[in-house]
Amino acid sequence: MQIDKQQILDLLRSKGDNQKADQAQQELPDKVDPDQHADLLAKHGVDPEELKGKLGGAGDKLGL
Repeated sequence: MQIDKQQILDLLRSKGDNQKADQAQQELPDKVDPDQHADLLAKHGVDPEELKGKLGGAGDKLGL
């Protein structure tokens, strides 16, 4: 499953983590695989399992 980077950035910003979102914008690929990029997500304070739960269904609906 791949999730669009913008969805992750929006999630971080909704939590008030603007600095982490700005850094993640520079480091994350355009399409993020929560399993493959787990270390990179954790570096930015994103739990890959939480991400799959929150955005996984939305990503499926969007064909991501």
